[in-house]
Amino acid sequence: MSTHKTSLLNPMVDPHEIHLIVLTGMSGGGKTVALRALEDLEFYCVDNLPSALLPQLVNAVIGADSGQQQRRIAVGVDVRNRGADFAHMPSVLSELAAAGVQVHMIFLDCRDEVLIKRYSETRRRHPLAAHGLSLADAIVEERRLLRPLIAIAEKVIDSSELNVHQLRRLIATGYAQATEGLTLMFQSFAFRRGLPLDADFVFDARCLPNPHWQPHLRPLSGKDAPVRDFLDGEPVVGEYFADTARWLDAWLPRFEQDDRSYLTVSIGCTGGRHRSVYLVEKLAAYYRDQRAGVLIFHRELA
Repeated sequence: MSTHKTSLLNPMVDPHEIHLIVLTGMSGGGKTVALRALEDLEFYCVDNLPSALLPQLVNAVIGADSGQQQRRIAVGVDVRNRGADFAHMPSVLSELAAAGVQVHMIFLDCRDEVLIKRYSETRRRHPLAAHGLSLADAIVEERRLLRPLIAIAEKVIDSSELNVHQLRRLIATGYAQATEGLTLMFQSFAFRRGLPLDADFVFDARCLPNPHWQPHLRPLSGKDAPVRDFLDGEPVVGEYFADTARWLDAWLPRFEQDDRSYLTVSIGCTGGRHRSVYLVEKLAAYYRDQRAGVLIFHRELA
């Protein structure tokens, strides 16, 4: 039996170095948001994978011929999977854990009335609606189907009172230890809507030329090429970016020496759509060339 378990994994890789996170939970509870947060932490992410394929996925991702072996994997599982798959999942995860893989299961829960409200606001269909169930009945049935998974979850997160950014931060903070070094969250925001409550550092970009006053740029954001081109052409913007990066380069090592695992850098402008978004994207790209675990959140674009 033990020989079978070990043979599931590539013998060239120490299984204790592999982190496998299984994300599951109620539809509308935030699984997609959580999966994207892990993707930003450079996990190899796959959604809606049958449990029987998990060992093959682990082997494929850490294959010796992959050049740079990825040891952080996240898999999304929900009611789109077949019912029998939920019953089989505990034994598959136990087998991987017995082989030495660091297995974590996160269950994203949410109160029924909040789920109903979210579906009403987004006008999405529940995955079980195709079975002719009302939304309320579909939620009840989903809870029944997911019972084997919540029973083995390492962590249950109730997202009822969490916004998108709070959930991303919660996931990233909890699992940043699977990455090396300090995890950075760069977020853009609008000063007119108030400061982010979870910011560690705040930079004010309102002194920079504002694309809002260019009629053809106003509907766009700092992620769009015309806005980037406009700001790239302003020398003062380049100076602001260089000074900000220089300051962070000087002080981030101090936080890492203090065993800090997560840091949020917030950049604001008037509307939170152009200058702050541009700078966040540029800073994130700059630091992704140097380290793992760089996250982005645009508060006013979410």
